[in-house]
Amino acid sequence: MTDKYAVIGNPIAHSKSPQIHKMFAEQTGQDISYEAILAPLDGFDATVERLRKDGYKGCNVTVPFKQSAYQISNRKQYLSYDVVHAHAANTLEFKSDGVHLHNTDGIGLMRDIQDNRGVLLRGKRVLLMGAGGAARGVLSPLRDAGANITVANRTIDKAIILAERFVVSSCSYEELGGKQFDVVINATSSGLSNEMPPLPPGIFSPGALAYDMMYGRETPFMKFAREHGAAVVSDGLGMLVEQAAESFWWWRGVRPQTATVIAALRKQQ
Repeated sequence: MTDKYAVIGNPIAHSKSPQIHKMFAEQTGQDISYEAILAPLDGFDATVERLRKDGYKGCNVTVPFKQSAYQISNRKQYLSYDVVHAHAANTLEFKSDGVHLHNTDGIGLMRDIQDNRGVLLRGKRVLLMGAGGAARGVLSPLRDAGANITVANRTIDKAIILAERFVVSSCSYEELGGKQFDVVINATSSGLSNEMPPLPPGIFSPGALAYDMMYGRETPFMKFAREHGAAVVSDGLGMLVEQAAESFWWWRGVRPQTATVIAALRKQQ
């Protein structure tokens, strides 16, 4: 019998997750289906409950529901270490004893930057833009990798709260003038609306990596990075595949190979 999975988001039409998990299933011989589901902005909990009642085995969660996933109302919740620290979740397992929550974003980002891109983060000056669920999910792994992290956000209070929780630095965009970073990560959803975070010129150090968690096209942030001295500019496709592989492992107990999947998706861009 085919086991059913899904990804929940809003918007969701752009998602490559169904294609990725189809390739994982073919590669590993797993009998699963996987679909993209658009949930109303005020209907995340109801959507999850419907999937559970319909016999789904689990789901992924994307923008803007990762913090909602952490707060999902269920009497029996089981939170992994990464979820407890991030206060956000992107992977749900539906089991007989309740909903098990995981966050695979951090390990997905680490594997793409360090393993796929060959950029070791220890000692690097890292600017993380954003204070939502995507940023929360990667802060702990970035810190544990030995990076020197600064969190910037349009609403500085949110950046301060996040920085205090993870014992890193924070600042407003206005305070970034004159500072340089070795790795600049856009964890905001600005690319979805074709907007550009208000970064000052000169933010990229020589040899810097500019990394946008969005994927599928060149975002304004990526264009800005190319024009202002970033040595390497990357979208988040590799992170998407790597975090999906970790979710697949939680669900199926099998870890798929990612390199061929990333290469296949790159050819489609």
